[in-house]
Amino acid sequence: MDEAGRGPLAGPVVAGAAILGEVYPEGLDDSKKLTAKRRGVLDEAIRDQCAWGVGVVDVGQIDTLNILGATMLAMSLAVENLVQAIGREPDGVLIDGNLTPHGRCDLWRWPARAIVGGDGLEPAISAASIVAKAWRDRMMIAAAQDYPHYGWESNKGYGSAKHMAALREHGPTPLHRKSFAPVAQLLLL
Repeated sequence: MDEAGRGPLAGPVVAGAAILGEVYPEGLDDSKKLTAKRRGVLDEAIRDQCAWGVGVVDVGQIDTLNILGATMLAMSLAVENLVQAIGREPDGVLIDGNLTPHGRCDLWRWPARAIVGGDGLEPAISAASIVAKAWRDRMMIAAAQDYPHYGWESNKGYGSAKHMAALREHGPTPLHRKSFAPVAQLLLL
């Protein structure tokens, strides 16, 4: 399991969970180390060849829970969706990072182990990383059609110069995280 979108100023946080079979796509790695094109190819292959689940937590929940709580919820939802897809509970969950949702999200019920840098070490975490990032990127590219000034098709909601300039000129959208400092400061003006 891994997540995408903890740091952006806009858009959801998305978690991916994946189970690899004996045969799985070659070249799995941390999604941030892959080009968008390669990530897209691997995302399709993973979703064709492996069991997977995605959890999406929207901006309202991020602002209500905080980003850590929202991330833990997204992880829980991703595993729940994976369980529904495979029809059984996993024996355990490997998670990229240094925290697990255990004790941080009421929905979490599985044994888990956090692995710092796991998205580059464990192929199943790499696959989850790719699915989460590709899923979130597609969501932000679609959102860019409704909010064209912010450059989300390229910055995916992160605070790039173009995004920050548009935020100052046009103000926040419903997809902006009001609890994040740059957006909150603009709302106070």
